Amino acid sequence: MSEKAGDKLGFWSIVLLAINAIIGSGIFLTPGSVVQQAGSKALVVYLIAAIFAAILAISFATASKYVTKSGAAYAYSKAAFGKKIGFYMGVLRYFSASVAWGVMAVGVIKSTISIFGGNPNKAINVTIGFLILMAIITVINLFGQKVVKYVMNLATIGKLAALVLIIIAGVVLLITTGASSNLGQVDQLTQNGQKIVPTLTTTTFVMAIVSAFYAFTGFESVASGSEDMKNPEKNLPRAIPLAILIIAVVYIGVVAVAMVLNPRALMTTKQVVAIAAIFNNEILRDVILVGALVSMFGINVASSFNAPRILEAMAREGQMSQALTKRTKNNFPIRTFFISVGLAILIPMAFEYNMVNLITLSAMVRFLGFIVVPLAVIQFYRGKAKEDILKANKSVMTDVIVPILSVVIVIFLLVEYNWKAQFGVVNAAGQVIGVNWYAIAMIVFGFVLLPLIMAWISRRERK
Repeated sequence: MSEKAGDKLGFWSIVLLAINAIIGSGIFLTPGSVVQQAGSKALVVYLIAAIFAAILAISFATASKYVTKSGAAYAYSKAAFGKKIGFYMGVLRYFSASVAWGVMAVGVIKSTISIFGGNPNKAINVTIGFLILMAIITVINLFGQKVVKYVMNLATIGKLAALVLIIIAGVVLLITTGASSNLGQVDQLTQNGQKIVPTLTTTTFVMAIVSAFYAFTGFESVASGSEDMKNPEKNLPRAIPLAILIIAVVYIGVVAVAMVLNPRALMTTKQVVAIAAIFNNEILRDVILVGALVSMFGINVASSFNAPRILEAMAREGQMSQALTKRTKNNFPIRTFFISVGLAILIPMAFEYNMVNLITLSAMVRFLGFIVVPLAVIQFYRGKAKEDILKANKSVMTDVIVPILSVVIVIFLLVEYNWKAQFGVVNAAGQVIGVNWYAIAMIVFGFVLLPLIMAWISRRERK
């Protein structure tokens, strides 16, 4: 179906989409845990995490100048390594994106329930809120790309405004109150006679980097809908790194203000939106809470744009049923959207909204994509692609050196990743006391069973 050029995402809409896809709940909910791990070195940790993310983002952006088909990691791996690896990566990436959407939907509902004084652990409350949220997102998508674009742009501007407000309000408070807190004192704070920040070791420093790095992930999904963008081969390589730069400046500013203004509250608060705890002013807190909700809602809308287009891309390439390429008159991929909604609803419900188990697969597939895509870029540079690709300006720096750095970084993060905690049952003291069979079942289903099922469906379709 043809579409008007004006309905496609332009450069600044792509930048905003990338910011929206990356800034979710992390910076509002989790900076306290990073500060608690790294203490006064937290700002350095965020800077290193931003550099890691930027290097990986450049690899994804570089791939987009050779392949502009929708699907991101799926499209790149298929073009570089052939149909089988492409199909496997496509299935994994699609499943991961749908599950991640479900995780973020659960996150926004639980946060909303907590903020308004409800019980976020009561399944019926979460289920009702979950279904209402999905219905709202479906209605937004049914109105077509133009409405989705406006909602995503407004959500992105809203969340950036909330984060900038934190920085400005914090600086004003520091100037007017003459607060004496400084970054060096963070390491000395105590609670119940114990230091809040443990003695920094190489391991805890690396784990803090891994924690901060997750606040920058999401850039890998931006190119999933590249066919709905203007000049993606030119705009994506410029838009994604620019978005990372903007986000890094905002994140470091927010964390710096929080650490100087009220580091104790940041690290010890029981509030859902941890960053709001640094302020005593209720109006400021409420504005930040609203900003956090807008942020989480925006990333849900971004997920509803990205996830269906991965499955649709596989159908366009003849690896899934052609019926999945159907779009409405508003250019909305209706069939892949409702399949994605189904996965995003049913899997979190099946796992009783357990966020840790649900995040496991999404994180694992991201790491796999972070290795495959840089290797694909090197294949494109060497002229060894399995499919025809676009003629692009080649650069040793962006097409070879940066991808190699990307693979080294991912291997480093994988080696330092806390696998025991991920696949174990952890008690209040942080000790692993059992095996998390739910998480293991999730990995087996996502990495083995689902690809086999979808391969069988695809083979039947072709026959």
